[in-house]
Amino acid sequence: MLVSDERHNKDISHKIIADIKQSRFIVADFTDQNNGVYFEAGYAMGESKEVIRLIKEEQIKALHFDTRQFAHIPWNNGKWEELKEDLINQIKATILNNNEKEE
Repeated sequence: MLVSDERHNKDISHKIIADIKQSRFIVADFTDQNNGVYFEAGYAMGESKEVIRLIKEEQIKALHFDTRQFAHIPWNNGKWEELKEDLINQIKATILNNNEKEE
């Protein structure tokens, strides 16, 4: 859910930071090169949170050079079941990897 869709009385950036701090991981969609997603993903990394990155397949080459090195799950309009499956698998792998690190 987007923070802008939630009802709250907080400064939106404070709400985003609080939500990231409380999360086990975040899903960040880099489609359209929104500057906010770069900030949010970078902040999450600084908080030692896993970041699962998405991008519309046709925009992969537009990724900023400092995030291009990370794996991104590409998606296409109309192929939502594929994206859902890829995302579920990545979340499971992320959670399993985190659980192994904690043991």
